Amino acid sequence: MQLPLKGITILEFSQYLSGPCAGLRLADLGARVIKIERPGKGDSGRQLSIKNLWVDESSLLFHTINRNKESYAADLKSTEDMFFVKQLIAKADVVIHNFRPGVMEAIELDYISVKKIKPDIIYTEISGYGKKGPWSHKPGQDLLTQAISGLAYSTGNKDDNPLPFGLGIGDYLCGNQAVQSILAALIRRQKTGRGALLELSLLETLIDFQFEFFTTYFQTNQQHLRSSVNNGHSLLSAPYGIYQTANGYIAVAMMPLEKLNVAIQSEELKKFTEKDAFEKRDEIKAILTQHFITDTTDTWLTKMNLYDLWVMPVLNWEQLMQTSTYQGLNMEQEFAVGNKKIKTTRCPIRINKQYFLSDIPAPKLGEHTEKLKSELVKEKI
Repeated sequence: MQLPLKGITILEFSQYLSGPCAGLRLADLGARVIKIERPGKGDSGRQLSIKNLWVDESSLLFHTINRNKESYAADLKSTEDMFFVKQLIAKADVVIHNFRPGVMEAIELDYISVKKIKPDIIYTEISGYGKKGPWSHKPGQDLLTQAISGLAYSTGNKDDNPLPFGLGIGDYLCGNQAVQSILAALIRRQKTGRGALLELSLLETLIDFQFEFFTTYFQTNQQHLRSSVNNGHSLLSAPYGIYQTANGYIAVAMMPLEKLNVAIQSEELKKFTEKDAFEKRDEIKAILTQHFITDTTDTWLTKMNLYDLWVMPVLNWEQLMQTSTYQGLNMEQEFAVGNKKIKTTRCPIRINKQYFLSDIPAPKLGEHTEKLKSELVKEKI
C-alpha cells in the first residue's frame, strides 16, 4: 500500500514523550521522521527507563515511541552543525519541538527564523503551559500538568486523595493533537501554498480532555464531585462504575435502574426511581456493591446480557490478550534491535483494510548523520 504521508519529511527536535509520540504516528503513516539529537546524550528519553528495561544502550520506552525514525546528531550551538541543520530545514515539510519557551529562540530556530529558511514550513511547538504567564517556564511534565489541570479530581472516590491517570495521558493526547493539526496544515498548504505556526500545550490538551467537566462548571459554577462509592464518572448517575463480584470485577455503564433490577433482582434497589439515580447515587451504588459481590462475574454478565445492558468484565492485559476480540485486532508487531526482538503495538489505524506495520527499530544516536549529510552535499552539488 502507498503510505499516505510518503514524501513528507519531518524534523523532530523533541525529547521524552509528547513530540516523539507525534513523530511516531507520522512515521507510521509514511512520513520520513528525522530526530535531531544532541551528540553524546541524544533525546533525554533514551535514559527514561520503564521498569529498568534497556535495549541497545537506550531505554525500552525510547524504542517504543521512536521506531521507524532516523537520528541526526548535531550540536545546535556549533556553526558547522547548524549549517547542515538549516539545509535539512530547507528540505523539510514539518518541524516539531517540545522545548520550553525561549529555547529555540535562543539558537535562532524559532518559527520566524525557520520561516526565512523555508517559507511554507509547518512549525509545530509543544509546551507545558503555553508561551506566556507565570507557569510558562515550568517543566512540562505529564504528572505536573495532570495535577494543575484538575484532572486528578476525576479519578477515584469522593474521599480519596487526588489520583493521576496511570499513564502519561497528557503527553500522548497532546502528541496526537499535534498530528491532527499537522495533517490539517498540510492539507491547507496543498491548497494555498502557505505554511503554519502550530502551538499546543499539555495544559490546553488536558483542559480540552475534560470538556464535559468544564462545560458543566461554566453553567453551574459548581465543582464536580466524585461519587463516594465506585466512582466512574463524576457527572453521571448510578449505576455507572466498577463493582467487585465474587471472583473479579464488572463495569456497569449507563442504564435505567428499573431495567437493571429486572436483570439482577435486588429487593433493596426496588425502592429507588430514575429520579433518584443522581441525587442518591451513593446510596444506590452502596446497595449494588453489596449485591454484585454475592455472585460471579460470568453470572452477572449472563443475566444482564439477556436485557442488552451495557456491561463488561474488567480484564487485566493477560486476560484481554486471551480474548478472540483482541486476537482478531492483530494489534501486535515486532521489530529487531540487533539479535533481540521487541514486541510492541501497531498503529491503530487501518486504511482500506490495510494495517500500518513497520519493523524498523528506533535509531542509534546519530546513526543516520553521515548518510543525511551525503544527501545534502549531493543536492548542493
